[in-house]
Amino acid sequence: MISLFNAPLNKIFIDRLVEKALDEDLGNGDITTCCIVGPSGKPAAGNLVARQGGILCGIRIFELTIRYLDSDALFEGGLQDSGEFMTGDIIRRVKGDAGALLSAERVGLNFLQHLSGIATLTSRYVKAIEGTRAKITDTRKTLPGLRLLEKYAVRCGGGSNHRFNLSDMVLIKDNHIAYAGGITEAVNLVRQSASHTLKIEVEVNDLNQLKEALDSQVDVIMLDNMNIGDMCSAVASISGKMLVEASGNISLENVREVAECGVDIISIGRLTHSAAVVDISLDFETGA
Repeated sequence: MISLFNAPLNKIFIDRLVEKALDEDLGNGDITTCCIVGPSGKPAAGNLVARQGGILCGIRIFELTIRYLDSDALFEGGLQDSGEFMTGDIIRRVKGDAGALLSAERVGLNFLQHLSGIATLTSRYVKAIEGTRAKITDTRKTLPGLRLLEKYAVRCGGGSNHRFNLSDMVLIKDNHIAYAGGITEAVNLVRQSASHTLKIEVEVNDLNQLKEALDSQVDVIMLDNMNIGDMCSAVASISGKMLVEASGNISLENVREVAECGVDIISIGRLTHSAAVVDISLDFETGA
């Protein structure tokens, strides 16, 4: 597993993201906590409890959020990102300043619940196609500002990442084709200007477009919103000459059928834009 925290740039990005999220939530101060807890320094303890099963993602970001307000906060528990948990499991026991725990709780849980939701949904798709050649990948349909985290969550769920941004590769989509006047024209324009080191992928919607893409000898063909019959025919026509990606209206109910057509990549936007959060709560211990 590639750690989100490996690169210094990632650590700087995450620190800033946590700071912005806390600033957004705290405003001019946590009025309720200030009234009930009073001056800082009063100890408290709580348990991070799973209300449903799932795949963990974002635990270090949760801890970082708490420690942003209490650098001495302590965490007990060994489950790490990519680990599976069950309903009722205690993911962490947390000890620290009562005011800090109460004020940072929501932001920390927002990160943890959202990212664990993405990892959990991705894991379901990955398990659904076990035994096939296909890989589950994400898309650029991410929440603005959270792409790095959300794509990390996909990896925690056993999926792979598609391009992170528009500079990673050439992907000629329907509007590019419409503007250029056709697939051949669009590919020729790219080859006149882009570096030869960049892979070229073309999106096709039907078997007529597929023939034009094959004639253009691109590196990857995306079969977009094709029915299963046409998709299987397209894979047979491509016959291993290039990588094949399937995309569009792919669900847990039909993903196995898509994979069994023989595609190499299945890209799914709902991994990041529609994953339900996993219910995880921080429950304070009475009189801790």
